[in-house]
This record gives sequence, structure tokens and C-alpha cells, in this order.
Amino acid sequence: MNEHRTEPRTPPYDRALLLHGSKRNELLSLEEVRRYGRDSFSDPDFIRLYGMTPAQWYGRGVRLLGRTAVECTRDAVADRIGQDVAAVAGSLPVSGRWVAVDPFAGSCNTLYWILRHVPRARGIAFEFDPQIYQLTKENLAVLDRTIDLKLGDYSVMMGHVSIASDEAMIVFVAPPWGTALNEAEGLDLRRTEPPITEIIAKISNAFPASRIIFAVQVYEKLNQGSLAEIQGKLDWSDQKIYDFNAAGRNHGILLGTRGWTP
Repeated sequence: MNEHRTEPRTPPYDRALLLHGSKRNELLSLEEVRRYGRDSFSDPDFIRLYGMTPAQWYGRGVRLLGRTAVECTRDAVADRIGQDVAAVAGSLPVSGRWVAVDPFAGSCNTLYWILRHVPRARGIAFEFDPQIYQLTKENLAVLDRTIDLKLGDYSVMMGHVSIASDEAMIVFVAPPWGTALNEAEGLDLRRTEPPITEIIAKISNAFPASRIIFAVQVYEKLNQGSLAEIQGKLDWSDQKIYDFNAAGRNHGILLGTRGWTP
């Protein structure tokens, strides 16, 4: 009698495995990073960060947890965000210096690209998770941009940030979406963790005399009520969607200002 044995299947390296499964808090090998890109996006070099392919950044000593690989903003999107932020920053009537702030640091890749595109900018980021903080701090040490990464809750730590009179602010707002994204109704900006409406209000109240650019990462499908609520808190706004994915599933940026109008 012949016995047929079925070899156990290797689970795909997808969002479920890296964000919620066994790889969530594990460092990924280069092959695992490439498998995630290949299995999920048919591109082993999908997770390009800091202007480098996975092989290049891994070779420089950069390391990612499974959840960071899923949640990071890859170069293709981060570069476009940096360019669009720089275009708005260049229209500030009075030239000066910029303070670029990321309240939810993660990999800091978007902040890195903003600093590459905005002249005379210094970067500050906050990370609440000690494990991600330590890993990102080590990653940033090998890059060509300086980012002052601080451990703690942005809503508390922002009180210790000093903004000079000739400095304006850029705030990249991309908290975890959690259950805020509904494919039928779109992304509700009031239900992110924490709500984006709350983040904008807290930062505006903390720096009432500062000129601020808010760059809010959004989804192509947006809950229109939440969009209108955020726009009501801004002096000017403009939305851009990047055409990297299939129609209806693209990411983009909502740019807005407070304290001045481009």
C-alpha cells in the first residue's frame, strides 16, 4: 500500500502573517523581506526604504520587524509625499527654516524623504513603542539625514519641543488606521488610532503662533464627513492621490495649512 504524504505548506508572507501572525515582533531576514514583496505584490524589491532596495538597506545594517515592514510607507509613496510637501513649503511668503515632525515614527521613511526635499529642515519624530524606537534609532544612524527620534507619546512629548520664531512646521500625520478603513465607505479620519481630527487639534493648540503644514496620509476612498471635518480646521487644503495601485485602492496625501495660505 502506497502512502501519500502531503508536505506542510509554507504560509505566504502577507499582511496577516507579518502584522498579526508569528512574524509580527520578529526581525525579518533579507529573504523574508523579499518574500513578503514577492508573495504580496509580485515584486521582491517592493519594500524600498531610504532610497535603497531591500538588499542595499539590509547590507547597510537596516533591520525591520514584521509589522514595520507592513506599516512603513515605501519609497515610491514617501518620495511623492516629500515632493508635494516641498512644493507647498516653497510657497511660504517669508523664507525661513522648517521643523518636520512625525508623531508616529515607525520606520521614519516618510520623514526621511520630506527632509530630502525640503531645504533647511530639521527632523523630529516620536515613537511610543520601545522595541520599534530602539530598532529605528539604530537604522537612522546609518542614513544621510539626521532625525531626532524621541521615545514617548507625541501628545506629551510635543510640549518639550521648541520652535524658533523664524521656524515653520511640517507635521506628517499617519497614525495606525485600525478599523477606520472600510472598503465600502472608505477611510474615516475620525476613527484612526488616535483620530486624525484630534491630532490636528492638539498640535494646533500646542503651537498657536506657528505656521504649520499638515500632511495627512489618506486612502483613495474617504469618508466625506470626516474629510469635511478636517478641512474645517485648516486655512487651506488640497488632496492628492497617487496612482500606484488599482483604481480605488490607492494611497495619497491631504495637505493643509494653519496660520497661513499658500
